[in-house]
Amino acid sequence: MLPRRRELDCAVISSASKSPALAAIKDLDLRLRTWLCGAALPLWLKAGFDAQTGRFAETLSINEALAPAGGMVRARVAPRQIYSLIEGTRLGFKDPEALNMAAKGMAYFRDTYLDERDLVINAVSIDAKTRDTAFDLYNQAFALFGLATAAIAFPACTADLLARADRTLLQLLREYAHPAGGFHEANPPRAPLCSNPHMHMLEACLAMEDAGGGMRWRDLADQIATLALTRFIDPATGALHEFFTLDWSLPDDPAKQAVEPGHQFEWAWLLLTWARRRGRTAEALPVAVRLVEIAETCGVDPVRGAAFMSLNADLSPRDTMARLWGQTEWLKAGIALAETLAETPNGAKREEALASILRAGKALETYLDVPLRGLWRDKWRADGSFVDEPAPASSLYHIVCAISCLAAFARTF
Repeated sequence: MLPRRRELDCAVISSASKSPALAAIKDLDLRLRTWLCGAALPLWLKAGFDAQTGRFAETLSINEALAPAGGMVRARVAPRQIYSLIEGTRLGFKDPEALNMAAKGMAYFRDTYLDERDLVINAVSIDAKTRDTAFDLYNQAFALFGLATAAIAFPACTADLLARADRTLLQLLREYAHPAGGFHEANPPRAPLCSNPHMHMLEACLAMEDAGGGMRWRDLADQIATLALTRFIDPATGALHEFFTLDWSLPDDPAKQAVEPGHQFEWAWLLLTWARRRGRTAEALPVAVRLVEIAETCGVDPVRGAAFMSLNADLSPRDTMARLWGQTEWLKAGIALAETLAETPNGAKREEALASILRAGKALETYLDVPLRGLWRDKWRADGSFVDEPAPASSLYHIVCAISCLAAFARTF
C-alpha cells in the first residue's frame, strides 16, 4: 500500500514516452519485481517467519538461519514485514500463504508488542521471555502504518484495526503532543526532538487516509508536513535536519546538527506525495527539488555511486557508510520528482529526475547481488567492501516500497 497517485494525462504520457531513459526504467522495474516475487518473498516467507507463533525474524544469515533464541526482535519489524507481504502480493507474489501469514503476524504483533495503553514497546526476545518496554516514537509510527496496511488488506477486520489505531494515536496525543506541533520523544520531555519519527508518522497518516481513517489523520499529516516545511528545514541551506531543541530550534553546537542524505530523499518523496493530495504542489516542489539536489550533490559518493549516511551542518561528509535503505529512498524521490515534473513545462528537470532513478536503481541492485538470491547486504564501506553480517529483515519494507513506486510509475508510459 502506497500513497495514492493521480493518473498522468495522455499528452504527458505521449511526451514522456520519447525519453530514452524510460525503456531502461521499465527494464529496472521488471528486474526488481522478478527479484522480489521470485526470490526475496519466497525466501523470507519460508525462513523469516515462524508459522506457529506469527513471529517475524529480525535477520537472516547467508544460510537462512534465524537469529539465536533469546535475541531481540524490534517492534518495527512486524509492521514492515506485514506491509511487505501485503504489498508484495499486490505486485504479483502468488503464494496464497502470504496474506495468511501477514494476518497471523499482525495478531502476534498486537498480542505481544502493544501495552495496556495501546502503545508499542520497543522489542521482545524470540523466546518471548524478555521485553524491552522503552517508548520510541519511531515504533509507534510503524505500528500505525502496519495497522493501516492490514486494515486495507483485511476488510473484515478494518473497523477493529482502525479503532485500535485511533486509540494509539489518542494516547500519543495525551502523553507526547508538542504544543508547537508534532510529538515529544519522551514524557517528561527531553532533548533532542527528532524529525525522523515524524517522517514515518506522516507516512502512517497518509496510509490511514487510504484506509478510511477519520479527519484526525489528515489533520495530523498536514501538521507534520507544515512542521517539516517551517521547522525541520534550515532556510539557509534548504537541508532538512535530524535533531532539535525542545522548541524545535536547531542546536547551537554544529556537532549536534546532522543532515542525512537518505532522509532528504525520503522527505522529498513524502512531501510531494502529501502536496499532490492537497493541491499544494507549487509550494512543495521547489523544496523537494532542493532536498534531492543536496542529497545527490553532497551525499552520494561518486566512486561507489551510493548515498551515504550523514552530512555535517555545512553539508560536508560526516559518516560515509552507505546503507541499503538510502538507495531505496533515492529511487522513490526520483520517481516522485519525475511524476510531479511531468505536470509542469520543465522537461529538462524531468529528464534529470529520470536519470536519477536509474542511478539509484543501479546502486540498489549492487546491494542485492549476493550469493543467496533474495537476501542483501546492508552496509557498504567507503573502501568498497561490504560489512559481513546477516540481512536485516527491516530492509525489506524499504525495498518493497521502492519497487511499488517504480511499478506504479512504469505503468504510466
